[in-house]
Amino acid sequence: MRIAFLVAPEGVEQIELTDPWQAVADAGHEPVLVSTQPGEIQAFNHLDKADTFPVDQVVTDVSADSFDGLVLPGGVANPDFLRTEEKAVSFVRDFFESGRPVAAICHAPWTLVEADVVSGRVLTSWPSLRTDITNAGGTWVDEQVKVCDHGPNTLVTSRKPDDLKAFDEALLAEFAKGRRSG
Repeated sequence: MRIAFLVAPEGVEQIELTDPWQAVADAGHEPVLVSTQPGEIQAFNHLDKADTFPVDQVVTDVSADSFDGLVLPGGVANPDFLRTEEKAVSFVRDFFESGRPVAAICHAPWTLVEADVVSGRVLTSWPSLRTDITNAGGTWVDEQVKVCDHGPNTLVTSRKPDDLKAFDEALLAEFAKGRRSG
């Protein structure tokens, strides 16, 4: 499988990028770093700069059709930036419309709210997003990992870095099931 990891040029929580990335790679799949700008992205450990990572593809040059699934890592600034970039929001929305699985952790559901894809869905996130998710028509739950298949695709969500093991296991299991038939 070819899995897109969509991140902003800076602000992604490093462990929420690297841990699922390694899980995808260890399972024999191809992780692809997609961002809104070419070059490198700057990851963070909470509010402190961490490592940089090379961008594989720019979101303006790719489509959901070239991937089997999408991972949205968190970090407070990362999804807040992505939701202001129409091409990034459209890219996310296309995964839902084409029935491809999506996994989002921590603050990443902010991008899902902006893409208008949480209505009728059950998901979890960092607790501060509860009101945003509820106002967008979603149902927020406080669970380590939530898999929701009440929609055109499967949505896997988790709350925080402490949930990464469960998040990785769930996204690999759900992504292996492939695209929903409709």
